[in-house]
Amino acid sequence: MRIRTAIFGVYVAACAVGFAVLMWFILAEVRPRYVFAVQVNLRDAANSIARALEGRTEAQVVAALVGQPSYQVQLATADGTVLFVSREPGAGSESVEEIADTYVTGGGVARRVGGALLDGEPPDEFEVSTRAPFRLADGREVTLVLSRSFRSVNAVIWAERKKLAGISLIIAAVMVVAGWAIAAKLTQSLERLTLHAQAVRDGKPSTQPLSGAREIAALGQAFEEMRDVLAGRQHAERYTQALAHEVKAPLAAIRGAAELMDEAMPVEQQRKFLANIRNEAARIHEIIERLLVLSSLEARKELRQTETIAVGELMADAATALAPAFAAAQVKLTVRTHDATLRGEHVLLREALVNLLQNALRFSPPSSEVVLQASRDDSRVTFAVEDNGPGVPDYALARVFERFYSLPPPHSERRSTGLGLALVREIAHLHGGDATLENRPSGGARATLWVPVVS
Repeated sequence: MRIRTAIFGVYVAACAVGFAVLMWFILAEVRPRYVFAVQVNLRDAANSIARALEGRTEAQVVAALVGQPSYQVQLATADGTVLFVSREPGAGSESVEEIADTYVTGGGVARRVGGALLDGEPPDEFEVSTRAPFRLADGREVTLVLSRSFRSVNAVIWAERKKLAGISLIIAAVMVVAGWAIAAKLTQSLERLTLHAQAVRDGKPSTQPLSGAREIAALGQAFEEMRDVLAGRQHAERYTQALAHEVKAPLAAIRGAAELMDEAMPVEQQRKFLANIRNEAARIHEIIERLLVLSSLEARKELRQTETIAVGELMADAATALAPAFAAAQVKLTVRTHDATLRGEHVLLREALVNLLQNALRFSPPSSEVVLQASRDDSRVTFAVEDNGPGVPDYALARVFERFYSLPPPHSERRSTGLGLALVREIAHLHGGDATLENRPSGGARATLWVPVVS
């Protein structure tokens, strides 16, 4: 079960129980409170009518009582003689005038109203009633009884209950929607954090998601710190193993040459072994230097000192640094500059272009040409280095950017450190771009480095 569904289910269940109890209490209270309100209303009305009719004649009283709205009216003497009775409006088919016709003066003990005999007390259907005594003009004491039937009271109660039920359904629907929104909001941060953790696990670039919830933010920060610690340990272990593997061969060559030099041999041969020792020592030094640079780049999460860089000047700077090497190898270097600008670290981008040019030079035959050019579109600046060498074998195209993976140049058996292109890609990633290497249809290889344009 997804945590969003679980949170939503618990929320709905808790709200449903609480809401059901609350609505049961409210609906249960509607009837007694409404009956009490009817009683208060009847008492106030009876007292008001009794005061108004005090001291009037019987005929005046009866005339005044005809047509009283909303309740049944009964007037009786102290000995139980009914002087007047009227049906509650809406309780039967008789009109007020028909009810008035049933009035009989005198000492009759009952009056037939709407087909029912009414004695001195209201019939069973009139449950809510109140009394108010007063005196007529002839001195007789009479009692005014105002009653409401439960039939009419229940109608009002059921109408109010229906209204409350409708309102409660609307509130419940709003609470369900709000509950789902709350559950989604709570779990959205967790889902983003999960995706971030999965990206880190797979070695993909990812930024720690931000959250307004303090607990989620603390959890994300803990994940980020744990990632840094684990990444640091793996980073050190990986580079230690890589360094040991790559330095093993040069050290073996140095050790073998040193052991052979202990024996008596011609001076020329000694010079040869000494040169071999110097070359392998220089190779070890180069591996360590490049490995340190690559390790430093991989440990960085962002650029440090960005500046506006003129693309033309950057390309000219890289070409100038390698001009002697190209001249010594008798390879022509052509630079097709561009007047675009970009934001980044000049030193890193220059290092990336130098590595691309060095890689192209190693595989270029004498009297050939290497071209460095740049182009720009709406979103990126792309640098391209093209050579006329043998190209890259198909089996190696997917691995050329791996650390320590290298191919021997066509005119030499000595491999490079295998870190140049790895440095290029790391610099590209640090700038938000990427690097690729492909074979040209006309022959040779084409390496590209693109960097997004940040306005």
